[in-house]
Amino acid sequence: MLVRAQSLMQKAMKRLEKEFYLILRSNREHSVAMADLNAIAHCMIGAGYTKECVKIYKIIRKSIVDEGLYRLGVVHKLDWEAVDSKIKTWLYAVKVAVKTLFYGERLLCDHVFSSSSPAIRESCFVEVVREGALDLFGFPENFAKGKKTLEKMFRTLDIYEAISDLWPDIESIFSFESTAAVRNRAINSLIKLGDAVRTMLADLENSITKDASKISVPGGGVHPLTRYVMNYISFLSDYSGALSDIVADFPMEVPASMPEAYFSSPVSVRLAWLILILLCKLDGKAQFYRDVPLSYLFLANNLRYVVNKVRTSSLKFHLGDEWIEKHDAKVRQYAANYERVGWDRVMSSLPANAAAAMTVPEAAEWFRKFNSAFEEAYRKQSSWVVPDSRLRDEIKISVARKIGPAYRRFYERNRAAVSRQAGSHGIVRYAPDDLENYWSDLFYGPSGGSFSSGSSSRSSVSSSGHGGSSH
Repeated sequence: MLVRAQSLMQKAMKRLEKEFYLILRSNREHSVAMADLNAIAHCMIGAGYTKECVKIYKIIRKSIVDEGLYRLGVVHKLDWEAVDSKIKTWLYAVKVAVKTLFYGERLLCDHVFSSSSPAIRESCFVEVVREGALDLFGFPENFAKGKKTLEKMFRTLDIYEAISDLWPDIESIFSFESTAAVRNRAINSLIKLGDAVRTMLADLENSITKDASKISVPGGGVHPLTRYVMNYISFLSDYSGALSDIVADFPMEVPASMPEAYFSSPVSVRLAWLILILLCKLDGKAQFYRDVPLSYLFLANNLRYVVNKVRTSSLKFHLGDEWIEKHDAKVRQYAANYERVGWDRVMSSLPANAAAAMTVPEAAEWFRKFNSAFEEAYRKQSSWVVPDSRLRDEIKISVARKIGPAYRRFYERNRAAVSRQAGSHGIVRYAPDDLENYWSDLFYGPSGGSFSSGSSSRSSVSSSGHGGSSH
């Protein structure tokens, strides 16, 4: 009778094992399936079949987890030369793995073995996920060990952010003492990624400081260094959360040249410092221009680009309105210096009192002086460029307001008398509207306007007091 009972028990357990296997293999996690698994596990363990129950659970669930990780692109060995192409895959995989795969396994394990000892739950969960989790978090650790280049900065920060955001889940899911290796690997990854970011920040500062290019940008336009650095820094500002963690324990000694208003956070200080280094470098590059007004135009163009980048990116939250206003004022100062130096000879080629009475020969001489000064300034500046449309218009309007009204008064007072004088052909070359047209063509680079032929300009000027010549 006892033998028959034992035989029936074995058959029943075999049937339960098979049912347990099939339900586990089906990977169904709805409430009915989980309740069935719990009942089977409770029955098998209660009947002394703990070893068989646990073995089936570990084998089946581990194969499902491994397959899930494989489908997500997480493999045991990676071709480290192709790491960069796998980062996007990993960033997606780690979120799914932690929030769905590992979290689901922890819930399943806790539920299936809820009536069993904690040791069984821990043993099953660890066996199922430990290897896959270590592989998953081995990727960022190995990535951080690689060569540090500025191009890797943002991918490094992406990985850091992903692990940092998932850390509460990682800590909760892998809370068992026997899964400490997984937690430690994730923490070590954060530490090494943070070290890599700090190294790259130092490299960025050095690359700006040591930039030795002496090539002048044609027309005083925006320097490639300005574009590269500001694009880089504006992208950095989008990672303020990760950067705050990374630089928190490594405060930067604030230079005396930086106002306290920029000290809102360690990240703000570093970003402001990098921009300050760039601006100092641009001051040096401005000296490569032999034309002083062009050097001021170069500084105005580049600082306007910097300010616009700050204003239209997350940098504005780090540096603030005061920084923007201060540097915008500096742009206007550079532009004013350009106007003063670039158009001073033209301004001084008109009499102090443009409406004052004078003899025809005197007026003719003033016209000649103005023609010479204006044409020289225009020819020199016709290839110069101001990429920012707002700054371009501001400069044109300012120059026109400084010269235009005085020339118009002088022109209207003396044009007729000089034009009637014998041999005066070509002395009165420009009507006031002609100047407006010429100025409107400035700052578009080499494709900008050029002087029209003398005959068409002169005929236009002589035919009307305010007519504009074609050019």
